[in-house]
Amino acid sequence: MEIGRPDLKTFYILQILMERTDEEHALNAAALGEILEREYGIRLNRQTIYSEIEKLERADIDVEKLDGKLGGYYIASRAFELPELKLMVDAVQSSRFITEKKTRELIGKLESLCSREEAKQLAGQVVIYNRPKTMNETIYYNVDMLHLAIYRSLRIAFQYVDWTPKKTLRLRHDGEFYEASPRHLIWDDENYYLIAFDEKAGKIKHYRVDKIRNLRILETKQSPEAMEDQTDMAVFAKKTFGMFGGEDVDVRLHCKNSLAGVVIDRFGSDIFMIPKDEDSFTAQVTVTVSPQFFGWVTAIGPDLKIAGPKEIRERYREYLETILSDSLY
Repeated sequence: MEIGRPDLKTFYILQILMERTDEEHALNAAALGEILEREYGIRLNRQTIYSEIEKLERADIDVEKLDGKLGGYYIASRAFELPELKLMVDAVQSSRFITEKKTRELIGKLESLCSREEAKQLAGQVVIYNRPKTMNETIYYNVDMLHLAIYRSLRIAFQYVDWTPKKTLRLRHDGEFYEASPRHLIWDDENYYLIAFDEKAGKIKHYRVDKIRNLRILETKQSPEAMEDQTDMAVFAKKTFGMFGGEDVDVRLHCKNSLAGVVIDRFGSDIFMIPKDEDSFTAQVTVTVSPQFFGWVTAIGPDLKIAGPKEIRERYREYLETILSDSLY
């Protein structure tokens, strides 16, 4: 006997199984029947529930049955496994460009992709770190628009902002609109960057996405020069430090063996690393030489030194002397 809205019963059973079951938390036909009647006003006998579960199985829903006193039915596989969801929660929490409000919203949505009991494990690891996070809520819509412009090969216009010592944002160049051809979006040093071709300057430039304001997609197609740009983003990211520009130079680094992993993590495993003696090696890398590169070398410490070219060693020495100088200018 069925009372209520039997046309929805299959959907409600699936919803209950998705929300409340996993391998450690199964529901038998009696328990499913109680929930259906209590929360949805639908009364089904056990045989009908069995038939509905068979419908789900025929629809390729992975419903498994556990035997025994504590047995019952549960959803055995989902779009994402619990370890995958935990990784995504960590990624959302650690992303500076995601606001605290959006962080909580996204984690809530991730929790809906697993059972309620598994969601408790996700909630247990949720800690909104006391770390800088952007306050720019429009970044999500900007990213969507940038992807669309890249897909359609259209140019964009936008304003760009900078922080002031008063902790306020100021439009760069008195609010002048930048125009460019967006080519790639890249994640580097905890920030999201737009890599775009500036036709006026005839070169690739990069912009922090969280500093973009009033973005709009233009109706004009990207220039052939922009479309022909073949910048390898993997190579670009390896040699660029903090997205600060500079000239590309082949640099030799003299490193202690203990830093092999550090160098590979930064430049990739395809670089030349030649043993110098029992305790050290020389690495040949291509870098965009900038103050940020020198800062990275300094942060590594005395176990890594710039071995050449001589000109870069001298520039590094000047960089250190400037830092130790008493004057800012």
